[in-house]
Amino acid sequence: MRPLRASRLHRFFHAGDEEVQALRDVSLDLDGGELVAITGPSGSGKSTLVACLCGLDEPDGGTVWVADERLSRRGEGRRAALRARHVGLLLQGGNLVRHLTVEENVELAQRLAGRSDRKHRTQLLERLAIAERAQSLPGQLSGGETARAGLAVAVANHPAVLLADEPTGEVDSDNEVRVIDLLREEARRGSAVLVASHSDAVAGAADRVLRLRDGSLLP
Repeated sequence: MRPLRASRLHRFFHAGDEEVQALRDVSLDLDGGELVAITGPSGSGKSTLVACLCGLDEPDGGTVWVADERLSRRGEGRRAALRARHVGLLLQGGNLVRHLTVEENVELAQRLAGRSDRKHRTQLLERLAIAERAQSLPGQLSGGETARAGLAVAVANHPAVLLADEPTGEVDSDNEVRVIDLLREEARRGSAVLVASHSDAVAGAADRVLRLRDGSLLP
């Protein structure tokens, strides 16, 4: 089983009379146990690609499969069920429920996948140096703390696929090392990890680096 496959993805957006092609014939495969970095300038389509790969956005053409099950052009309920079962997700906009504490957010992610492991939750928050913020609400966190709490939610269940959009964008260098170490550990556990990032450190830690420009993967 290949955790994630995408074939010939296209995505268009419209602004007035203008049509922008955000993704142009993008195909990629992710294997379990590898960390893949997607790099490219702002506006190259990285966030759009992540959104299509997790089923939060529908490509206008092409297909995404998660755990050998088609994700594209399915009802939102089915896509949400596949995400809960197979995908850990961290978007730039965040993935925290605003009225829940940091620890409650991690616990919710576990329960949605049919498990609850307090020891693992505590270890995750300690590893990301936010254990002292476990009882804080998202609105009380700094940008860097929010990113690390969101990553804890994304990896709470050791997902088959981990997708992260700029997970180190707002963290300092010490915490960037913590984040990258956790991403690498998830890959060693067997997850297929894809990270969209501008960070040279993330690219340097990756097993493969894919470069996106103007919506197309460069050869």
